Amino acid sequence: MKIANSIPVFAVPEENLIPVSDHLRALMEIPPSRMFLINKSLKVYKEKNPAAAVFDASQGDGGASLPGVPKAILQRAAELQIEHGTAYDMPFGTEAYRKAVVETYWKLDAASGWDPANVIGTTGGRDALIKAYGAMLALGHGRQGDAILVSRVPWISYNWGPYGIGANVLWSPGDPADGWAYSVEGIRASVEFAARSGRKIAGLIITNPDNPTGQTISAEKQVILAKAALEAGVAFVLFDWMYHYVTDESPMDLNSFLPHFTAEERKHLMFLDGITKSLGGSNIRNCHLIADEAVIKFIVARGSHSVIPPFYSLAVAMAAYEMGYAAAAQTIIAPTNASRVVLKELLAASGLQHILGKGYYAFMNVGEFLRAKGWQSSEPIGIYLAENFGVAVVPGAFFSPFGNDWIRFSYATPLERTRGAFERLMAGLESLKTGTL
Repeated sequence: MKIANSIPVFAVPEENLIPVSDHLRALMEIPPSRMFLINKSLKVYKEKNPAAAVFDASQGDGGASLPGVPKAILQRAAELQIEHGTAYDMPFGTEAYRKAVVETYWKLDAASGWDPANVIGTTGGRDALIKAYGAMLALGHGRQGDAILVSRVPWISYNWGPYGIGANVLWSPGDPADGWAYSVEGIRASVEFAARSGRKIAGLIITNPDNPTGQTISAEKQVILAKAALEAGVAFVLFDWMYHYVTDESPMDLNSFLPHFTAEERKHLMFLDGITKSLGGSNIRNCHLIADEAVIKFIVARGSHSVIPPFYSLAVAMAAYEMGYAAAAQTIIAPTNASRVVLKELLAASGLQHILGKGYYAFMNVGEFLRAKGWQSSEPIGIYLAENFGVAVVPGAFFSPFGNDWIRFSYATPLERTRGAFERLMAGLESLKTGTL
């Protein structure tokens, strides 16, 4: 049928139009992340005590608190950029990057059934997650308003990233005595809870090691949780392994992990990893997502209309893989592991209830000190400690109300700075009880 040029026309057929909804009016306002601001309060302490040291135990940023990406890798990446040129790349990055992820970094067996076509490069972890959430909603149950299931005290962007693109976020049941760890029973209860409001769960996020708690989940437990989720009707399980190299144990291994799942189950798995944490490449913004080829094609098609990863970020990752990733990341891994040993001893002596797995963070219960001050949550403690004691930590209340009695302490620093930060922290906590500064 010919349509006159004087008549407006929708870009897609009528049967494919997005239904009108006024739900945007009812959305909560999405707050900016305060984690980027908490360490700014150290400036107040520095102005009052110009000769004193300050300690930033708030951010997990190995590019700031540790040496970051080695210069040799940055220089090699620059050479790759010069060789590659500055023309457009594909929405997934480049074929060379995909191949490096599969063959050089993960060393994936052909028997896995996954190859470079199962990889997409992204502009950091948040970009990968937003793209993954969209795929979960569309390819899972095909509906907005379904849920993304996260832990009881999740990384703050797990709360708001899904919500901003039309997914509701559901906090799984969890016991603080167990670090709010997922359980099979909790996952099943979450599916049933969502169903009572007419919703399904589009995706479960398993982070190992965890942010913010530092909780570590064994590979065996991750398999059990993922299988339970899929059996219960969860559409996808995403494994966020951004911190898995920062450990004194072996990192995760896809070759030993994937065989626990059938070919059909693998269609519903996603794996996220990158250089932000283990290489200290916070402002390099490189991450990769591995998933079923149908999922990758879906994300690539949409990515072609949104964010395409810059080549230099891919080149830094490829240069690190070329060097041998475990060796490339030693400037972050070694001092963080050393700090963890020291912090473990300090925490044991302090008597504080805490969670200390692997990765970058310890989660500490400071409820008794908060109540001594008359505070109902840990929210005020971030500014208080920074301005008065020169140490920045992140209030657990920033993550969810279940973290109200807790704080996140980053030990991705040289061990002497970790020791100094902890000593300042304890002095600050004691001042809440004594009422003296």
